[in-house]
Amino acid sequence: MIKLNSKIYVAGHTGLVGSAILRKLRQKGYKNIITISRKKLNLKDQNKVFKYLKKIKPEFIFIAAAKVGGIYSNSNYKADFIYDNLSIQLNLIQGAYMSGVQNLIFLGSSCVYPRMCKQPIKEKYLLSGKLEKTNDAYAIAKIAGIKMCESYNIQYGTNYRCLMPTNTFGPNDNYNDLNSHFFPALIKKVHQINIKKLSNLTLWGNGKSRREVIFVDDIAEACIFFMNKKTKESLINIGTGKDFSIKQYAQIILKTIIPNKNIKIKYDLSKPNGTPRKLLSISLAKKYGWQAKMKLKESILFTYKSFLKKK
Repeated sequence: MIKLNSKIYVAGHTGLVGSAILRKLRQKGYKNIITISRKKLNLKDQNKVFKYLKKIKPEFIFIAAAKVGGIYSNSNYKADFIYDNLSIQLNLIQGAYMSGVQNLIFLGSSCVYPRMCKQPIKEKYLLSGKLEKTNDAYAIAKIAGIKMCESYNIQYGTNYRCLMPTNTFGPNDNYNDLNSHFFPALIKKVHQINIKKLSNLTLWGNGKSRREVIFVDDIAEACIFFMNKKTKESLINIGTGKDFSIKQYAQIILKTIIPNKNIKIKYDLSKPNGTPRKLLSISLAKKYGWQAKMKLKESILFTYKSFLKKK
């Protein structure tokens, strides 16, 4: 059990998931949380990471640091995605072991599973088929992180767990036109339709691909829940157990943000659809007593309010 005064290091504390973990830890009364800015510590610099972890000697580490992006970035900057993520993970996981850290949580992504995976996706389906080509470099890096944690547990008896969240959204998300994931991209598009008084919303692809999304505060709650829970498994899916098509999400966001406007949805078929469907099996997380709580429309409104504050 991690105590309220235990030393907890959050790597990636300024990102979407890391900032939510930090916020939730503080809300729950954890008093000894360690963070360091990217300017002061480049997580790709192995020597500096090793020295830093030996110096601070945390009792628990959350690895939420990663290079992330949407279909465009993942397709066009594969070398950056595989190198940056492998470097960050290798340095933090090996650095944790060398510093005597027995407990950590590594945050992955549902894209680690095969493109044509049986649905809902169980943890055991990892490495059972071909990956989605548009984000295979990122996925391979994350799979390496999963296998690294598993291998250290087997060889060194550590307690390194990997939580695999589905598509995550919330405050502090990335709304860059080329780098964002589909959900924040939709929120930004709907906002622009509202302020520019447009009548059409254009989606990438045919809008039929199905996705599961989860509010980032639910992910943060899951991280703290499993921080204090002993598990036999090193890989656990974190999701809601519900999915919708991209078109349906667009309709939900439109009705939530601009409920009284009739907006026509169009499709840019020159753009990729991505994986046909991604729905995680969350039976293992439920078995341990964790379940997502936030409702979709409430989460969208909360996220949209934070988006407006950042503008």
